[in-house]
Order: sequence, then structure tokens, then C-alpha cells
Amino acid sequence: MSDIPRKAVQRTAKLASLPLGVAGRVVGGWGKRLAGRSSDEVSAEVSAKTAEQLFAVLGQLKGGAMKFGQALSVFEAAVPDELAEPYREALTKLQTAAPPMPSRTVHRVLAEQLGSGWAKRFRSFDDVPAASASIGQVHRAVWHDGRDVAVKVQYPGADEALETDLKQLLRFSRVIQAMMPGAEVKPLLEELRDRYLEELDYRTEADNQREFARGFADDEHVLVPRVVASSPKVMVTEWTDGTPLSKIIRDGSREQRDLAGQLLSEFHFSAPSRSGLLHADPHPGNFMLGGDGRLRVLDFGAVARLPDGLPRPLGLMTRLALEGRSADLEELLRTEGFIRPGTELHAEDVLNYLAPFVEPLRTETFHFTRRWLQQQAERVGDLRSPDMQTGRSLNLPPQYLLVHRVTLGATGILCQLDAKVQARAIVSRWQPGFAD
Repeated sequence: MSDIPRKAVQRTAKLASLPLGVAGRVVGGWGKRLAGRSSDEVSAEVSAKTAEQLFAVLGQLKGGAMKFGQALSVFEAAVPDELAEPYREALTKLQTAAPPMPSRTVHRVLAEQLGSGWAKRFRSFDDVPAASASIGQVHRAVWHDGRDVAVKVQYPGADEALETDLKQLLRFSRVIQAMMPGAEVKPLLEELRDRYLEELDYRTEADNQREFARGFADDEHVLVPRVVASSPKVMVTEWTDGTPLSKIIRDGSREQRDLAGQLLSEFHFSAPSRSGLLHADPHPGNFMLGGDGRLRVLDFGAVARLPDGLPRPLGLMTRLALEGRSADLEELLRTEGFIRPGTELHAEDVLNYLAPFVEPLRTETFHFTRRWLQQQAERVGDLRSPDMQTGRSLNLPPQYLLVHRVTLGATGILCQLDAKVQARAIVSRWQPGFAD
């Protein structure tokens, strides 16, 4: 396959095969139960085959379909283990793997973007991709001055594929919702669509990466590779090595898990203050732990511009929830638009809903676990729970949606890592309004 399948009909048919395939396997499962197979055995088989199809379809289509799979991969920590386990490995593959482009296609894109003499800009270029992602793949090379570099090449047709996928995924939001209990999928998809469309011009990503690199220049905890060259569909950056967080999640030591979690938290909360930007694509494939103990951060296509740092009201809300000041919390939520005018809500109910979310800040060190995140998802997703009704009455203003989604995604990674993190000190230092 030289290009991404571009035709809307072709891609829509493949995406439609996901819910249709699930339905077909469920029907087949009923037949196997009638034939005497146990429900647990049949359910496990159906889930495993569904996971295989999820990876095959989203991975082959790349574009927005694969990007959504990557976004799903950080939320699986909130899903009960018996439901999430078959999907976990398939979703993790989507963080770093996809069918590669043929070398002739790669060379064609390089010639279009860097000129017919593109090969002279490199001492060497490895045609075998070192990594593949949703709208491009990465090749290792040596720049003409001797530097080891990473060359990201965009898939031909990625722009059309991305727009088509995101449009169709919005139509399938109800089906996808069933895979993510306790999460509002449609607003997430809409916000992801807006961010991902920004990633199609690598010159914008290069500018973002330069700003991050300046903000973290010579930092002892975080390394952002410097940009070497860029064009609309090709970007060259300095090469960096490390252990991907996906590998640490799978089999990392306790020391690696805690260090990766601590560094990721520090990066998430400090980046807006240090660079004026928020890294808006948190999934384990975008982070590595280097041999020098520093966090390597990759992929800056999706960012939020926060020149004043993280929103100050969020820090104030966190502090009020932590201190149990329900009346002050309700007043602030109404002022900031989290409670719409005319909505009847009791201050204590709002506090009871939000208090568990700030639990990681009640102690010096907090252990982020899948079980803790599952408990939060179960609490807000239980139709019989008062917290569910309170949560449905709250509003998330558009200006907070991206920060909320990214923070939730980063928290999902911490829970996948099973990391012990000094979260209170990090939030106190970097979140405006919290330490007031």
C-alpha cells in the first residue's frame, strides 16, 4: 500500500466494519452459548477478536482513525480490567506501529519537499522506518554535518484521510461510547478533530517544537530534540534514544515507573509556564525515558497556546475542593461557567463530586493506579449514583476542554505506569492559583 486509502467511501466502509464486526461476533457468541460454551469463555473470545480487528482497521487506515486509537490507549486505564485487557495490547500497538510506506513513496515525498537533490543533504538515510505514527513515519538518518537525525515523512493523502476519518468517527460516537464507559466521547472527538487538523503542516509543528526546546533548553529533567529543517510534509530533528513509556508500562521496574511518572507530571504542569504551550497529544508513544534520567518528549503537532500558563481558576478550584470549601467552590464554578445560570445544584453535592479527583494532592506522594482511575470512572458513570447526576449538571466551558482532556490523558498514563508521584509539590509550584 503506497498511500493511505483516500476515498471517503472506502475509508467509511472500513470504519463501519468496526461496529458491524462487533455485532456479528456477539450474535455468533449467542450461538456458541446455546451450543454449550460458557459465557465467560465466549466473551473472552469475542473481546480478543474485536481487539484484533480494532488494531487492523485503525492501524491500516492511519490518519484520524489511528489517532483516535492512540487517544483511546491512555483511557483504557479507566476501564475495568475484565473489559480492557483484550484491548490493551492492541491499543498499545497503535502508539508506535503502523504498516510502513514503500521506500519509493518516501523518496517521492522527500524529493517534493526537499528538492530533487534531497539525498545530498544527508550523509546516509535508512529506508526502513524506525517508527510509524498516525499521519507520518520516522526514518533515522545522518545529516550532512554529521548529526544523527530523525526524519518525519507525512503519508501521501494524510490530509484527506484525516478529515474523512474524523468526520466519520463523529458519526460513530455512540458506538465508540460503549468502549469508554464514564467518558463523554463526542466532545472529545470534536476537540481532537480541531487539534489534529492543525498537525498537517509540519512547519507549524516545527515552530511549536522550537518553542518547547527553548523553554526546556539545558533542563536537567526534560529533553526536547532541536529542529534541524522543516517543510510542509517533512521535518528533520535531532535524533534521541530512550526507553518508550509503553515498554515501561509493560515491564518497567519500580524505579523506572516512579521516575517516568514524576518527570511526566513535571513536564505537563510546567510546560505552559516555561514555553507558553501545552503539549496536547499525551500518549506513551510520545515519551521516552533516557539513559541520563531525563524525559524525552516527541511530537508537537497538537498544542494549546497558554501564554499565561495553565488557567488560574483551575488552581483556585483545586485548592477549594482540597480544603472542603463547598460554598466558595460553587460560587467560583458559577462565575467561570462550569455551572450554567439557572442550574440547581447544592454546594455539598458539587464538593462530593470533585473531592475524589483532588485526592492525589492530599498527601506528599500519591500512588496512581488503574484501580483508582477505574473507581473514579465507575463513580461518575453509575446511573444510580448521585455523583452521576451532579456530573451531568456541570458544564465544561470550551476554553477548558483541551486542558481537561490533556490532564486526564496524562493522568491515564500515570495510572498505566502505576507510578508513585509527588504531585502536590508539582502542582503547588506550577499551577497558578493553587498556592494562593
